[in-house]
Amino acid sequence: MEEKLFIGKKAPDFTAEAYVNDDTKKISLSDYKGKWVVLFFYPADFTFICPTELSELADKYDKIKEVGAEVLSISTDTVFVHKAWHDHSDSIKKIKFPMVADPTGKICKAYGTYIEEEGLSLRGTFIIDPEGVLRALEIHDNSIGRNADELIRKLHAAKFVYEHGSEVCPASWEPGKETLKPGLDLVGKI
Repeated sequence: MEEKLFIGKKAPDFTAEAYVNDDTKKISLSDYKGKWVVLFFYPADFTFICPTELSELADKYDKIKEVGAEVLSISTDTVFVHKAWHDHSDSIKKIKFPMVADPTGKICKAYGTYIEEEGLSLRGTFIIDPEGVLRALEIHDNSIGRNADELIRKLHAAKFVYEHGSEVCPASWEPGKETLKPGLDLVGKI
């Protein structure tokens, strides 16, 4: 029986082949211990919404790395399909982060994004802290594209809270904006 995925618990480790820097290599989630990690699940290569999301993510990759995070995109395609897509799409050629292959759906199943009837993944975004603990997740319908700027905002907020445990981030918080101190900010306001 698979373990349930919970915020505040260890994210399931995995080892898989990935297409990265014009090469194929085995990577594990545990290789990134000590770094923030964004797992970015998507349905399939050579589709309609996926290249718009991955292209935007590629454009924002340096900003994500500035936060101290790595991106691993994951679909049920093989590394050969990732390479073919990379070689034939100007949008995908920009990608510098690992494109993980999950043709058996094992990783997708562990993260709850697998669509059994289709053999594809739902769109899912998972933010994992340097200790391998799941801090945020978002899974939604495949017809809805995601926003890389909002992902970066959430990543900044997760990192801030991780580093400043006594403070929390209110709605739409961005770096440099005011945070809240639970217990202190509510005194006299209830």
